[in-house]
Amino acid sequence: MTSAPRVDPSLTDPGAFWDKRFGAYHYVYGTRPNAFLCAQAFRLKPGMNVLAVGDGEGRNGVWLAQNGLMVSSVDASPEGVKKALQLALERQVTLQATCADLATWDWPQATFDAVVSVFLHLPPALRATAHRQMLAALRPGGLVILEAFRPEQLAHSSGGPRDLSLLYTADQLRADFAGADILLLDEAAPLLDEGPLHQGQAATVQLVVRRPA
Repeated sequence: MTSAPRVDPSLTDPGAFWDKRFGAYHYVYGTRPNAFLCAQAFRLKPGMNVLAVGDGEGRNGVWLAQNGLMVSSVDASPEGVKKALQLALERQVTLQATCADLATWDWPQATFDAVVSVFLHLPPALRATAHRQMLAALRPGGLVILEAFRPEQLAHSSGGPRDLSLLYTADQLRADFAGADILLLDEAAPLLDEGPLHQGQAATVQLVVRRPA
């Protein structure tokens, strides 16, 4: 008798899965912002309204707030949201944090100047829908800044899902964001140094798109 295929636990109950991971005392992905996001900082200006999706323990949302942006952070994990708010308090910045499952969240429409998505990995049907919602959440001219692991990440031990269906390709992102202006779409090989769980050589896809004016 063949066994049923293994289902990634982050898909069946994402809040509980990430609560278990974020329940550690330390910040499992560190408190420093993602390097690709930092490299795109020139596209962002103080006072912009930014949505950080899948923001986890808040390292990226808090960094954006430290740079003068108005940040809304959303994550499925109550533990992650709690740690994000604690980090914001320590850094003396304001972070609007929401705990929600992106599969059922009522996405804001035409509200933000930028949406930031860093290592947010969703199953194919939800991935495409969420990416369309990211675009819809932008004001005309707004940006999506995204980095995710690509299939080649399976050859590395620096983090990310072990399920091929949860890894993103450049072609998938091009299709998901069809109709947007692609400002950058690269297959990258960064050396990660992002807390205990993201360390070492990686294979990622990096994207910046703009909602047409």
